[in-house]
Formats: sequence, structure tokens, C-alpha cells
Amino acid sequence: MGRRKTFEIPGVAHAAPIPLAAQVGNIVASSALMGVDASTGKLPEDGASQVKHLFANTAALLRAAGLNPGDIVSVSVLLADNSLRDEINRYWLEWFPDANDRPARHTTVHPLPGGMQAQIQFTAVAP
Repeated sequence: MGRRKTFEIPGVAHAAPIPLAAQVGNIVASSALMGVDASTGKLPEDGASQVKHLFANTAALLRAAGLNPGDIVSVSVLLADNSLRDEINRYWLEWFPDANDRPARHTTVHPLPGGMQAQIQFTAVAP
């Protein structure tokens, strides 16, 4: 067994043979997370629902790794359509209301495969 620990959450998985997140030492990095509804395993058609599930899945993955949003250092967001930026920001501000205590973030607008409209990738530090 290697020194790497991996994390998954029920109802959400990649089609490729990669984990949702991996940890080495106190660094936890996620793969690209999608807005799949974990209760059905299906991707909603509308972007707002995908963003809602995206943040729910991110929260579940953080819990699985023994972390919380306060442990996140950096976030990358991919959007298929820039009109979803306000929806991302709505959850972002719920998670990080203090303007002086937020992780770094980079958002890119780029086509995504398979009907995905949003993805998040994060790096966190375990306490």
C-alpha cells in the first residue's frame, strides 16, 4: 500500500479510473468534480441544478476526507457558460462570507463534455 489515500462519495464517480480526491501528507487534491445528483447518479440538465449538486458533492467529499470548506486553499471552476458565474458566486459567498478569509479561485469558461455545465477542482490542507 502506498502513502496516498483516496476518497470517494456514494452516487458520484468518474467514468475514468481516477478517484474523486487523493491525499498525500496533509495535502488533499480533488479531481474535477461534477454536478451529478448523488441520489440518482444522473446529471441534471439545467446548470443551476448542476451547480447546487456540485457544491453538495464537494461538501460530501470534504467530509469524507475529514475536512471542511475552511481547509480549502485553492479552487478552480470550469463553466460551460459564463451565465452560471452568479450561481457559483451565490454558493461561494454562503461558504466563504468573510471577504478576508476565502481561498484563491480561478474560473475558466470552456466547453465541457457530456452535458456538464460546471466543474470544481480544489486543493485543501488537512489540519
